Amino acid sequence: MPLVKIETREGRTAEEKKALLDAVHDALVEAFEIPEDDRQGRLAEYPADNYEVPPGKTENHLLITIDAFPGRSTQAKSRLYAGIVGRLEDLGVEPRDVLIVVNERPLENWGIRGGQSAAEVDLGFALDV
Repeated sequence: MPLVKIETREGRTAEEKKALLDAVHDALVEAFEIPEDDRQGRLAEYPADNYEVPPGKTENHLLITIDAFPGRSTQAKSRLYAGIVGRLEDLGVEPRDVLIVVNERPLENWGIRGGQSAAEVDLGFALDV
């Protein structure tokens, strides 16, 4: 149940925003083997004066933050990064404009399914991919 947040400058169409969210979700399904219907995505837009573009990047810069359960291998994370960047490149976003941060939160720090600790429930999918 990764939580996805994509941050960008404002100005993208509704279709572009949906495509960005879909691209990240599809990469998560493939790399982390999460269920297809496990979606928790948000896209935050900022006015240009509230979003600094790092040197060497363009105004299409994206900051993608993913909060995830721990346990995925380095290889799965590498597949995730490559999968996201490749899908975004297909949408016209240059690889240099993508920054991805994965934050792994211990299972006991997630309150899910009506307030239960994720450490105490059967998640229904493997974390050790």
